[in-house]
Amino acid sequence: MDKKLMNISISMMLLKLLENQDMYGYEMIKELEARSENVFSLKEGTLYPALHALEADGAIESYEKVSESGRIRKYYRISKKGTKILADKTKEWNTYQKAVNLVIGGNGYGTAVWSN
Repeated sequence: MDKKLMNISISMMLLKLLENQDMYGYEMIKELEARSENVFSLKEGTLYPALHALEADGAIESYEKVSESGRIRKYYRISKKGTKILADKTKEWNTYQKAVNLVIGGNGYGTAVWSN
C-alpha cells in the first residue's frame, strides 16, 4: 500500500478509535487488530509517530493517568478539532472509495470486482 495513503488511513482509524473513548498506545494497537481482523497490526514505530503528528496538528491531546493495573500510562483523547477532521476525512474517504469501486467494476458500495 502507498505509504502516504496508509498514513492518512492510520490517522483516520486512530481518530475513530478515540472518538468513543480515551485510549493508551498498546490498547489502540490491540483494538485496531481486533476490528480489522488482524489486517492492521501496527508496530510502536508506526503508531507513536502517527499519534505525535496528530497531537502536533491539534487533533488529539495526551495526558497521564494511573491505569487499572496501577501503571502510569499516557492516554490520548480526540479534540474538537480532531472530531471535525475525522468527519471531513471520513466524507472524503467515502467519496474516494465509492469512485474507485465504480471505476474498477464494483457497485460503489461493496467489494470491487476485477476482470481481465
